[in-house]
Amino acid sequence: MVLAYNRYDVKNTRISIVIPVYNEEKQLADCLRAIARQRQKPFEVIVVDNNSNDHSAQIARRFKFVRVVTARRQGVVHARDRGFNAARGDIIGRIDADTRLPSDWTQQVARVFQDESIDAVSGAVRYYDVPMTRFVSRADLVVRRHIATMMDDSVFLQAANMAIRKSAWLDCRDELCRRRGLHEDFDLAIHLAWAGRRVVFDEQLVAGIAARCVDDSVVSFWTYVWLSPGTYQEHDLKAGRHMYAIATLMILLHIPIRAIYRAYNNSSGYRRINPATFVD
Repeated sequence: MVLAYNRYDVKNTRISIVIPVYNEEKQLADCLRAIARQRQKPFEVIVVDNNSNDHSAQIARRFKFVRVVTARRQGVVHARDRGFNAARGDIIGRIDADTRLPSDWTQQVARVFQDESIDAVSGAVRYYDVPMTRFVSRADLVVRRHIATMMDDSVFLQAANMAIRKSAWLDCRDELCRRRGLHEDFDLAIHLAWAGRRVVFDEQLVAGIAARCVDDSVVSFWTYVWLSPGTYQEHDLKAGRHMYAIATLMILLHIPIRAIYRAYNNSSGYRRINPATFVD
C-alpha cells in the first residue's frame, strides 16, 4: 500500500527517534551515522540503554545529537516504554540498532502523518546482509502487502521501521501487554486498533535492516517466528491465522537459509558494504 497526500510540509513535524539497545556496540554507530544524514533532521534521538555490558552507551554519547536514557528493567518492551515516555516529539519513530535509515526517512514519516487520521505506520524493509538482496527484499514486501491486506491495515507494526503519534501512545500505553512470549510491536498495533486508532502499512517508508536473526539456533529462531501468530492468538484475533502459513514456511526454510547467510557473510558479506548508505 502506498499512501500519498496533497500536503508535504515537514518543517513543523517534531519527530523523536527511539532506539532500544542491549549490547549493540557493533551495530549502533552505523545506525546513528545514517540518522545524522537525514535531510530533515529529527527533533531528537533517544538511545535507551537496557543494561548493556559492552560499549553501546559510550558509543551513543559520542554523537552530540543523541540523548541516552537508561531502562533498568530488562527487556525490549521496557526499553521501548522508557524511550517512548521520554520522547518529547509529536511523532515517535522507532527503529532497532541494526536499522539503517535512508536519508529521506524522516521526510517520509512526516508525509504519512499529514493525514490526521493515521496514528501509527510501519513500512517496507531492505536487507543489507543477504545475497540477492533485491530479490529477498522484494519477496519480503510481497508478504507484508499480503498481511496488511488480510488484516485491513489495522493490526500490523514492525519495530525496526515504524512511527506512532505521541498522543496515540499516551492513549494506549496503560493497556499494553508486557509479559514474555509476545511480539511487543504487534501487541502495540493490536491495542491501538482496539483504542480506535488507525494503523497503516506504507511501502514508501523504507529502512535497511539485517537478517541476523536467521543465524540464531534452531530453537531460538523457531520460538521467535512462532511468536507472530501466537501474539494474535493470545488476543483472540482471527487475523493471526494468516501468519501461521508464513511462520511454518520460515521454520521449514530456516536451516538452508542460515547456511546461505553464514556462507555469504563469511566470504563477501555486508561487512564489505557500507550499510549506512546501502538503502539510498
